[in-house]
Amino acid sequence: MRVKHLLAGLLALCCAASAVAADPHWVTGWAAAPDSPGPSLQPQTIRQVVRSSVAGTQVRIRLSNLFGSAPLNLGPVHLALHAAGSAIQPGSDRALSFQKLPTVTIAPGDSVLSDPVELRVAALQQLALSLYLPQETGPSTLHGAALQTAWLWPGEDAGAATLFPAGATTDDSRYFVTDLEVSAAAPARTLVVVGDSITDGVGSADDRNARWPDFLAARLQGDPQLATIGVANAGIAGNRILNDGRAPFVGPSVLARFERDALSKPGVRWIVLMQGINDITAAKAPATPQDDVSAQQIIAGMRDLIAKAHASGLKIWGATLLPCGEAKGLLRPTPQSEAKRQAVNRWIRTAGAFDALLDFDRLLRDPARPDQLLPAFDSGDHLHPNEVGYQAMAAAVDLRWLK
Repeated sequence: MRVKHLLAGLLALCCAASAVAADPHWVTGWAAAPDSPGPSLQPQTIRQVVRSSVAGTQVRIRLSNLFGSAPLNLGPVHLALHAAGSAIQPGSDRALSFQKLPTVTIAPGDSVLSDPVELRVAALQQLALSLYLPQETGPSTLHGAALQTAWLWPGEDAGAATLFPAGATTDDSRYFVTDLEVSAAAPARTLVVVGDSITDGVGSADDRNARWPDFLAARLQGDPQLATIGVANAGIAGNRILNDGRAPFVGPSVLARFERDALSKPGVRWIVLMQGINDITAAKAPATPQDDVSAQQIIAGMRDLIAKAHASGLKIWGATLLPCGEAKGLLRPTPQSEAKRQAVNRWIRTAGAFDALLDFDRLLRDPARPDQLLPAFDSGDHLHPNEVGYQAMAAAVDLRWLK
């Protein structure tokens, strides 16, 4: 009898091990952090393009109603391999489900993850997500600086081969979609980049995937040891570390969104933090006393984020803040704001609090005028790099840190 029980126990353990082995290994292949409430949308289909940074055999999508004021009804929802323009590749269309249902209702402030769907995706492959909105949405949930064309068509055509008939309109914001998760080989993991408009890619052209995290994802694919590492972009143009958005600043603070937009991403192993310049800018003409932050407060916020990352068993890298001399309006530095930037950068370089240093300031500044971007890297607004600058940033990452 004891032998029989022992054999039964071993069989149960083997079955459990097989079930665990068969479980998909999910990583974040693409992300766009929700940053603001958008317009109320009428019933229509929206097709949006996302690019997976890693290869996989199954995919699922996260949709958000973070800024909604009422339950959001969505569906049907389709995902396909992108062709060109608003077209999809023939035979690749997949209808997504949510707990096996073709439609879903998302409560205000909440998000949902679709059921997995079989779809073989290559690294750096673009996918087309099509959402049908069956009724007026109320305030939508946006990622404003998408730098990617979306197509809007007043009909239920989520599975259509193309969404570019006469009457279709285009937009350059993300609506409701925040994550693409990919079932990849077991070593796969994700690097999340948390930042502001520079991480968001402002200064690069639409539909080119020319943000610096995009260039980094492409670079990883050139190394077989690193090709299973996904890159998730959690940048928000106009975002701050310490305080939530108040025009012209945008989005929940990094302290408020760090868990959702970085720590909880499937497969996350590393985080890059490149943020703080908007905290400095807001302090030049503070709308409230709370906005008048010091370099020491920004550093304290960074220390808080480092502690949270380390408590989750993650590595976190710090990136120095870029110069913005000659920028216009509120963004133009003063002697006081430049002193704060230098103080924050000095701490990032010397304190040893981060697990690694990305000295983008030293990389992109003009040696003759260190408070300004080198002209070859300047997009023209003297604040954001151009695509050459973004390529240089990605090329400066020491890939040995990922091995």
